[in-house]
Amino acid sequence: MIPGSNSDHPSFKKSFGFALQGFRYTLATERNIRVMLGGAAFAVVMGLVLQLDLVSWAIVLLCIGCVLAAELMNTAIETVVDLVSPEYHPLAGHAKDIAAAA
Repeated sequence: MIPGSNSDHPSFKKSFGFALQGFRYTLATERNIRVMLGGAAFAVVMGLVLQLDLVSWAIVLLCIGCVLAAELMNTAIETVVDLVSPEYHPLAGHAKDIAAAA
């Protein structure tokens, strides 16, 4: 793909499919994303029990989205670090630790 060129860009539908494929892969391989989805489900159930108002729902859903996005970014960073440094290296370990902390 050439930067600034539209000729090689996949369609919106195809791009969305790639995103879903990545999410499914993460669900299948990463325990933490499943734990966070469990926490999200708990937050939604509690929101229903507590009968949250519309603004509170927006805040809860925004927070859930931010947590899931951060975990997906962490997984992506760790995957790239594993790709470029398959053997142990202290800097690779630091990069993964920092990504996890973020």
